[in-house]
Amino acid sequence: MKIHEYQAKELLRQYGVPVPDGGVAFTSEEAREIAARLNTRAVVKAQIHAGGRGKAGGVQLVSTPDEAASTAGELLGKSLVTYQTGPEGQVVSRVLVEGALGIASELYLGMVIDRATERVVVMASTEGGVEIEKVAAETPEKILKQYADPALGLMPYQARLLAFGLGLQGKTASAAASFIMKLYQLFVDKDCSLAEINPLVILEDGGVIALDAKLNFDDNALYRHPEVTDLRDLTEEEPLEIEASEYGLSYIKLDGNVGCMVNGAGLAMATMDIIKLAGGEPANFLDVGGAAKEESVTNAFRIILADENVKAVLVNIFGGIVRCDIVAQGVVNAARNLDVKVPVVVRLEGTNAEEGLKLIEESGMKFVTAKGLKTAAENAVKAATGQEV
Repeated sequence: MKIHEYQAKELLRQYGVPVPDGGVAFTSEEAREIAARLNTRAVVKAQIHAGGRGKAGGVQLVSTPDEAASTAGELLGKSLVTYQTGPEGQVVSRVLVEGALGIASELYLGMVIDRATERVVVMASTEGGVEIEKVAAETPEKILKQYADPALGLMPYQARLLAFGLGLQGKTASAAASFIMKLYQLFVDKDCSLAEINPLVILEDGGVIALDAKLNFDDNALYRHPEVTDLRDLTEEEPLEIEASEYGLSYIKLDGNVGCMVNGAGLAMATMDIIKLAGGEPANFLDVGGAAKEESVTNAFRIILADENVKAVLVNIFGGIVRCDIVAQGVVNAARNLDVKVPVVVRLEGTNAEEGLKLIEESGMKFVTAKGLKTAAENAVKAATGQEV
């Protein structure tokens, strides 16, 4: 789950992590009032769940409260297009107004779960204000890393190593090390999946402050954090993904035209890969779960077909815990109830696969059955482009 920058900074503030003074505004007048309270030059920042806002005109420096109000008015309601939003952009419904700072230098600080080592990795770089992906690709030697022991946590000496590695000294190095330790504590306490401070700013007086902040949270741990769940902004999320989560389905909308209904995340990823290999584009990731039932199959079909870009559906089921004949009956009933008009390619393997395929073939509906995932994907790609299968 993602939250807005102003919400992330409020959590940082609770953990003693230095952040700029400011406030969130939903109207031009609120932006004017915040700027007047700050009584200094200010920065008006569009609040959307995407990076690259500055390059898209979503972060602007203002000199007066009136200018803050005018800038907020221009941003509010605007669809901001960045490299992370796609061409449709995201609508700005709120802005963050903060006091401008005297900046000496910009650094990068981030924390994620490293699946290879099964540890939290803390990354720091002198290349602040730049996408870390670009730094990793072009100058990976500029990224410093420290791994937190699962039992001991991040140790103070590791935070100091990062600070010194960034070329910091004296009180600035101490402030940076303290910053890192507090951010790590927040990361662990709130079950974060990502914490990114970009840029982490060194002020002209030697202080350290989070000029920007991004926090993502592990969806599977949200039940432990109702205070975090309350920060969720559904207007920033894909409506079909929200609906899918209500039915316990794992769904992510993509840009292709081949809808995918699969049981198991790993198999779903492999299915999307082989659709690409066959020359097609998957329209979604959808995992109906290891124990798919008729109800979940029906809901999955409805969500897939709600995407008007879908021109064919590939059903790929491996019967391990679930029986293929039960899923097949669910597919037939769902297709009938929803009056499915697009071609549906079905591949079943595992427990009662033959019985399931027989149900599909004898349903009287225009399903296409396939032996093997490669053949199924090729047929689905052909069907999506109007070719005979």
